[in-house]
Amino acid sequence: MTDVLNAPRVLLLPGWQNSDDSHWQSRWEALYGYTRVQQHDWQRPLRGDWSIQLQEAVLESDRPVVLVAHSLGCVLATWWAAHSPLAGTKVKAALLVAPADVEQSDVRHVLPGWLPVMAQRLPFPSLLLASRNDAYCSFERAQHWAHAWGSTLVDQGAVGHINSASGLGDWPAGHALLQQLMKD
Repeated sequence: MTDVLNAPRVLLLPGWQNSDDSHWQSRWEALYGYTRVQQHDWQRPLRGDWSIQLQEAVLESDRPVVLVAHSLGCVLATWWAAHSPLAGTKVKAALLVAPADVEQSDVRHVLPGWLPVMAQRLPFPSLLLASRNDAYCSFERAQHWAHAWGSTLVDQGAVGHINSASGLGDWPAGHALLQQLMKD
């Protein structure tokens, strides 16, 4: 029981439009009891508003936290980490999955308030999981951000945006990486 009480709280950070029921984040929430950071508006995300929601979730935790971010959630995690003193004290690690490249010319006008993507080293260990055929972020951009954030890059092969359409189900391989990250 002591291990459960001392275990970090896992905070799920979905991307734009949230994670649907078949998304691995939703499945992990149901299977493992992880906490989804709720946002006021999933359709029209505002970086400042989303950052406040993350800040409050971290403040409310009575334990260290591990961030599990997908897509725009990765951009949120890195932006928040650069601006919150809690990032260096309460965050144990982060699993950053399929970051969204909001700097792409065809996306800039849709999510203008999310520019620029923060490109500084994170104050906690992180893994960046990237796909070779992600329509929302090239593998080269994922490599760039992994280097900028000080993240270890984990090549997931050709699995799209690592979302519901990727057909990963409960995604045990991703969860194993999270479990290893939480042990380190």
